[in-house]
Amino acid sequence: MCRGMKPFVDDVIVDVEFESFYWISRNCSLCALSRSPLARIALHRSRILLDDSVSLKASPEVLGFQNEGAEDVTVTFRRPSGAENTDWIGVFSPADFSASTCTEPSGVPNKDQFPKLCTAPVKYKYANYSTPDYVHTGEGSLRFRLISMRADYSFGFFEGDVSNPVLLAVSNAVKFTSPKAPRFLRLANGFEWNEITVTWTSDYGEDEALPLVKWGLLNEDDRTLSPAGTVTYTRDDMCGAPASTVGWRDPGYIHTASLQELWPNRKYFYQVAHMLSSGSYIWGKPSSFKSPPFPGQDSLQRVIIFGDMGKAERDGSNEYSMYQPGCLNTTDTLASDIDNYDIIFLNGDLAYANGYNAQWDQFLEQVESLSSKVPFMVTSGNHERDWPYSGSFYNNSDSGGECGVPAQTLFNMPAVNREKYWYQTDWGLFRFCIANTEEDWREGTEQWKFLEQCFSSADRQKQPWLIFIAHRVLGYSSGDFYATTGAFAEPMGRDLQTLWQKYKVDLAFYGHVHNYERSCPIYENICVSQEKDHYSGQFNATIHVVAGGGGAGLALFAPFNTTWSYFKDYDFGFTKLTAFNRSSLLLEYKRSSDGLVYDKFWITRQYRDVLGCDKTKLFCPSLTIAS
Repeated sequence: MCRGMKPFVDDVIVDVEFESFYWISRNCSLCALSRSPLARIALHRSRILLDDSVSLKASPEVLGFQNEGAEDVTVTFRRPSGAENTDWIGVFSPADFSASTCTEPSGVPNKDQFPKLCTAPVKYKYANYSTPDYVHTGEGSLRFRLISMRADYSFGFFEGDVSNPVLLAVSNAVKFTSPKAPRFLRLANGFEWNEITVTWTSDYGEDEALPLVKWGLLNEDDRTLSPAGTVTYTRDDMCGAPASTVGWRDPGYIHTASLQELWPNRKYFYQVAHMLSSGSYIWGKPSSFKSPPFPGQDSLQRVIIFGDMGKAERDGSNEYSMYQPGCLNTTDTLASDIDNYDIIFLNGDLAYANGYNAQWDQFLEQVESLSSKVPFMVTSGNHERDWPYSGSFYNNSDSGGECGVPAQTLFNMPAVNREKYWYQTDWGLFRFCIANTEEDWREGTEQWKFLEQCFSSADRQKQPWLIFIAHRVLGYSSGDFYATTGAFAEPMGRDLQTLWQKYKVDLAFYGHVHNYERSCPIYENICVSQEKDHYSGQFNATIHVVAGGGGAGLALFAPFNTTWSYFKDYDFGFTKLTAFNRSSLLLEYKRSSDGLVYDKFWITRQYRDVLGCDKTKLFCPSLTIAS
């Protein structure tokens, strides 16, 4: 979240050491919380005063004997004198995080302003988290869940709280047996309807091993080997701090293979691998997916759409419950029902890494139970892209210096230009037109032309359901920060309404506002249908749905009602679209906490009803003398 408005001068908080700019709008109570909890750690003030009386030990020291990608580690510690409730334990990776290994980044005015510790921790806990009497005993233990992400770990014991950290002790190192192995599978639609891409992360460069995917129909013996391409990004690709300074962590290598000419609606097996120069293979874990249906195929097709997910730690680290309390419920509820949907659209604001690159690995591991099974399509949000003077439409610092690079590299979407990150994709009876609200969408722009092409090229006989997806609200929202502007949307957001109406876009989905809301069929602020639960017959206008309750802290509604708002829910949840056939579409809104339906409506119409004139009469063919 956090708006794109310019901050008031007296609302700016400037951290000179990191060249970071954070601001708190008077109209945005959650903006301060949207910074990563790691941003609370003042590493530029850190000191190293090792104390031999303080002990810190992690066990076990070796993880992943069965190629597990995540395991628990117990850290025991003792501080015989001076124990305080503000003492904390940080998790660092790589294990050597001393100042001697620092690489001075460009843009730091002088060496005195460079952090005394090289990197922020991956996560942290207070020493009394599971030992309430720690202050009296000076002893305790903590459980941390570690994931394999290409390097070893160690733990640091700090006093002085996170605002004035003093390192007193460093633990032994902990490592995984196969740190370089492929991890974090993620599927996506390709450019063609019968193409799926497989992306994963490893620590094998192409000069060391060749990446590939073994795949084939699930219940058949024939297997195909398809090569994968390899990309990465560096600290120099970041636009500012903390992404370019204490938040930096090597992302490893990102590999993508295209599985083409798939049979429609069939189950496929796949397994990623790296072939070493010796001819041996390093295999990832096997998985499977169902291929897309043929465009226009009249079959049951189910789509999940939501935004603003975030990440959280299953071991309770980082106090993420302050701002991202619902994301694990969303993940687990969707994972438990994964056989009952076909594709996911995560509509911007994915990990809220905000410049702390290790958080992307944590996020990829969190959603792998979803992304390894169904296409996991993403859009760009403000917390992925926005950074001053970097070319983003909004001149704020919400990305923490990432300026879109990690998200656009980690998630291989069918965008012609990765930097633009808008795209179209089909799934059977659906055409999806995906906008990037962090780039200019107004009339005459490149994105406007793309969206018109996407809408106009949909064959409504084959794909009767035309869906628009964008992160920021370009339609209608009663979120309090939008209501205060009087527009109930982004400024100039509804410039697109002529396209929605002209091409008869059924539904428009947004995130950014962390709640759920749906409108009536609406055009130019007027409800053009009085139906609420069942829309039938001729197309009237687009229904707008805010589905931003994926997990990040909830956003308030305006303290008054609007005539066009038909349902609101202040809770975490997601939407599910079910196309039963060419003429019947069901939308359900489910809460993440229990997976139950709290709102729903039907659309039933024939495709010829879509091709007819809408009630505004604006887009009917003109009559001529000949006619």
